[in-house]
Amino acid sequence: MIRHCVFVRFRDDVSISERSAIHADLEALRSLIDGMGKVYFSANVSPEPFARGFGHGFIIDFRDAAARDAYLVHEAHQRAGARLVAALEGGTDGLMVVDLEILG
Repeated sequence: MIRHCVFVRFRDDVSISERSAIHADLEALRSLIDGMGKVYFSANVSPEPFARGFGHGFIIDFRDAAARDAYLVHEAHQRAGARLVAALEGGTDGLMVVDLEILG
């Protein structure tokens, strides 16, 4: 399984409703991409001082690397990703992505 972890710094002017709409766009991809799990989206709630401004994030579990790769190139993901990046501080500078391989 691949756990796709995305951390973001939203611009201050991005409303809660726009953040919710971005989450909904990402969640809608589940019906289009085989092997894609639920999208879990949240504000950072860690008490540790290491967030470096990344105040929100989401994770998606994919059955395998092939499902993740299908998601990455899918046209609907490209549109949802562009909407997300447009809402971030500095565009892609406000984005960090880490994919973890979960074994066993």
